[in-house]
Amino acid sequence: MTMPTNASAAAHALTDVTASDSTLRRFLHGLPGVDAVGLEGRAASLGTRSIKTTAKAYAIDLAISMVDLTTLEGADTPGKVRALGAKAVHPDPTDRTTPSTAAVCVYPDMVATAKEAVAGSTVKVASVATAFPAGRAPLGVKLADVREAVAAGADEIDMVIDRGAFLAGNYMKVYDEIVAVKDASGAARLKVIFETGELSTYDNIRRASWLGMLGGADFIKTSTGKVAVNATPANTLLMLEAVRDFRAQTGIQVGVKPAGGIRTTKDAIKFLVLVNETAGEDWLDNHWFRFGASSLLNDLLMQRQKLATGRYSGPDYVTVD
Repeated sequence: MTMPTNASAAAHALTDVTASDSTLRRFLHGLPGVDAVGLEGRAASLGTRSIKTTAKAYAIDLAISMVDLTTLEGADTPGKVRALGAKAVHPDPTDRTTPSTAAVCVYPDMVATAKEAVAGSTVKVASVATAFPAGRAPLGVKLADVREAVAAGADEIDMVIDRGAFLAGNYMKVYDEIVAVKDASGAARLKVIFETGELSTYDNIRRASWLGMLGGADFIKTSTGKVAVNATPANTLLMLEAVRDFRAQTGIQVGVKPAGGIRTTKDAIKFLVLVNETAGEDWLDNHWFRFGASSLLNDLLMQRQKLATGRYSGPDYVTVD
């Protein structure tokens, strides 16, 4: 399909592709196939870039500001969530020049506690909803989940798509659910999680990226962090290409959130290089790029302290999440 060059005309054309199941399927399967070898080669090549001294210090602070500090466990308690909120606001209590994280991410029943913990700061409260992480629930249950999180004060909603429906080729069901969740989210920004480790192919990840954006996603997100394969440089690069191309055709900018498996400063900086070299500087901001992580922040703080003092403080000098 040849897309119009005018942004408003392009947006209208993309609205037309969701008019029916057949038009949506034709569009998604008409997207260019992914060259897996080329994709992985480019991701690996960009990962070799060396970032040092002043640039590294800037990258570390930028990465800290992009973290969605996350706890998504059955054993979560109000005390744990309050501690997480305090850490998000002041990641290093000994150095108030350390930026706050972007958000804390919790289950819907912990939103009110998290909101209270970060009150008066720039830290957002994100909530996983829609029967996270499996997404195996009727739409009415998913929407109730979302509405309760928003009513409790969630600034952002992280939803999971119905991977079974997607893999069965029922794209319109997935699209309709994204649209409905977007509506239920109200003013909260919507992150759409694909669980890329379950989508099997890069072509499916590209199709899911476009499907999420067509449905109104404010962010597209790799993973729940609950499966074996989560964020990788290659699948994140593919999603960055998708948001870049989507903005070129529609004028609409969508964020990207890799989640799961990003644990070190070195890893985080590799992802920032991917962002800069693929989507561009416009995405180098926590409004458009996030890290879904729980352990990453500690390593970022230790590396930051190393740059400031010339030595490693060690893990005992950062709080345990």
